[in-house]
Amino acid sequence: MKKPELLAPAGDPERCRTAILYGADAVYLGGRRFSLRSRASNFTLQDIREACAFAREHSAAIHVTINVIPHEQDFEGLEDYLKELRDAGVRAVIVASPAIMALAKKTVPELEVHCSTQLSITNAAAADFLQKRAGIDRVVLARECSLDDVRRITASCSVDTEAFIHGGMCVNWSGRCTLSNRMTLRDANRGGCAQSCRWRYHLYRGEEDTGMMTMGSKDLCAVHEIAALMEAGVSSFKIEGRMKTEYYVASIVSAYRHLIDEIAEKGRLSEERMRWHTEQIMKGENREVCSGFYRGTAGRDSLILRRDQDDRLNHRYLGKVESVRSGRAVLVTRNPFSIGDRAEVMSPGMPVHSFIIEEMKDEEGNYLERSRTPMRRIEIPVPFEVQPGDMMRRE
Repeated sequence: MKKPELLAPAGDPERCRTAILYGADAVYLGGRRFSLRSRASNFTLQDIREACAFAREHSAAIHVTINVIPHEQDFEGLEDYLKELRDAGVRAVIVASPAIMALAKKTVPELEVHCSTQLSITNAAAADFLQKRAGIDRVVLARECSLDDVRRITASCSVDTEAFIHGGMCVNWSGRCTLSNRMTLRDANRGGCAQSCRWRYHLYRGEEDTGMMTMGSKDLCAVHEIAALMEAGVSSFKIEGRMKTEYYVASIVSAYRHLIDEIAEKGRLSEERMRWHTEQIMKGENREVCSGFYRGTAGRDSLILRRDQDDRLNHRYLGKVESVRSGRAVLVTRNPFSIGDRAEVMSPGMPVHSFIIEEMKDEEGNYLERSRTPMRRIEIPVPFEVQPGDMMRRE
């Protein structure tokens, strides 16, 4: 059973550091140009240099997305940018255009070139073609692949494979969507997706307005497919979410890190252990999930077919530890909590510990029964060791 790389998303430097500290083997991020998700607080070159330095200190790696579908003018400055990424210490670029793949291999052969999921690779022949013609080192498989597809491609193609295991799914084939462009003049294939599929639309039956509906997909959660993907020999497991919060990144990366490590050590796990790991993963989610296409065609139950958006607010995240004074943690709060609530502390590389909140004080030293104001500093005694940067959530 092959132990894969765990590849995490980062929308800014803080989330990059968090992903690495909570167990990611590699982080993918986007620069200010040539990247989709242009609204995801993308990195300057100096940010990328610092991210690479931090990654090296923790035996991790940085991958940078150059995954736009380029028009003629989009090639301007690209060669210089590729050289700057190489000099910064980037390990790989994630590319959606065969022209950019070939240019990268010619300009900076030191960088790995990974074929983006935007190219919808669903067979080994396509991966082999791109390896021979453009020199790719890894193929990020289309989300539309089933488990059988993944097994066959990984077993027979000439490059490593990468598969998504968690995060947002697109209602269009591999993200090839024109809704955003048509409705907002923001090109989804050049970094401007407005997520039009998650808007609410009037749905008519004849002339009858049946109400406001969304057409979005549920998020992917491949927790029950992890062992099979490891047995298939997939080289990298990818989490989607460059626009997600720091808490999401920490929770999801940490949960999959523990799951992958336990499967690598023990093989397939019992139903009880899988339920526990699933619960840990879902503590970071705020949307409904499905298994995507791994079990075959993603059917009706993979879509959000109802009148309201699926963005359920996740109130578990209580806050981040800012400092520790004699066993008392100063917490910068996010969601409400009260005396008597049971909280968990997530600390990088450590098991989750829980305790009951028995006392809290504000910055003026006033004792409180409850905290209701976000970004407030609250002092809480914690009966075990915690560190600045640890995250606290509701059990």
